[in-house]
Amino acid sequence: MVVRSKKQNRKYLGRRSWGAGNIKNNRGAGDRGGVGAGGKKHKFTRAVVTGEGMLGSKGFTPWGVSKLSETNIGRINEAVVLSSEQKPVIELRGFKVLSSGTISRAASIKANAFSKKAIEKIQAAGGEAITYNNTPDPA
Repeated sequence: MVVRSKKQNRKYLGRRSWGAGNIKNNRGAGDRGGVGAGGKKHKFTRAVVTGEGMLGSKGFTPWGVSKLSETNIGRINEAVVLSSEQKPVIELRGFKVLSSGTISRAASIKANAFSKKAIEKIQAAGGEAITYNNTPDPA
């Protein structure tokens, strides 16, 4: 049996334009939207440069503002109990101390912020609440 090197396309035999309408309509890159491959957007670069293609972005994030992590007195108490010092110093940079839990002995706790009740509980145990900017922040 003879094997053909190229299958004959019988669909548009005898037609000059092969379904593209006029013969002018199917010349080179003009048939592909001017970008060389079908299916791409013509104005894609404009969408990327101007930001119109950014879907789902809402609001804004102010520069220089970072959210503080939160911890509570109950977790700090675990570190205070394990410490062998008389009055341990616990440093929590980037944290806000909340009032959940109890503290069993005096400790100096340094953090970026404290809640009002957390300051009261720390002082009631004989400790001190120190903020990093040297002013207590009850917020």
